[in-house]
Amino acid sequence: MAFAPNSVEPPHAVEPPHAVEPDTAGDPPAPHAGPGTSPRLGAQAYVRGGATQTAVKILVVGHFAVGKTTFIGTISEIEPLSTEETMTRAGEEIDDLKGVTGKTTTTVAMDFGRLTISDRVVLYLFGTPGQQRFVQMWEDMARGALGALVLVDPERLADSFQVIDLIEQYGLDYAIAVNHFDGAPLRDEAALREALDLLDDTPVVTCDARDEKSSAAALTTLVRYLLDRVR
Repeated sequence: MAFAPNSVEPPHAVEPPHAVEPDTAGDPPAPHAGPGTSPRLGAQAYVRGGATQTAVKILVVGHFAVGKTTFIGTISEIEPLSTEETMTRAGEEIDDLKGVTGKTTTTVAMDFGRLTISDRVVLYLFGTPGQQRFVQMWEDMARGALGALVLVDPERLADSFQVIDLIEQYGLDYAIAVNHFDGAPLRDEAALREALDLLDDTPVVTCDARDEKSSAAALTTLVRYLLDRVR
């Protein structure tokens, strides 16, 4: 699956300041990697054959159990790399499951996916773990990223404060994607902006991480915003 919205065109004379250079050798990432391992991301995982593309690194972030792994799995045009592990009873004392139902696994390293949005630009999506104990990984994950899509659960807005603080600390531009869960009421955008203390120009969109079209629209909003920022 490749999503190529006609309305998103990268500037011809502007290269993103933090573009990720694609690898020139190696193997594609394995479907799964164990905790603490670094996946080998080779040329086949990055650039389609015969294409000349700019690789752009995007973070997909959010608090615990907000839907990051689902989002990347839904939108990626390649088999996504996932480091999901089964949650144990011991983890219940560490990870706050209040307001979360049906969750049996958690990301312990990262998620990775790819989305081609035009003949010239391909996005590499890096999902970060949402728990506090994995914050030390964020510095490495943020290095070289052009921006971030912040997934938010409208019923757990307070859990997003630390995530947004970290993104701002690393100087990344970002958009907010409100992941609308079944049965959850729609929230007023102005109220969300006030609750999250957002700048007026920070994009806010509603999406369903399980829906390809909805997830693609959220990423398109972020890309348009980032392109405007680098022009």
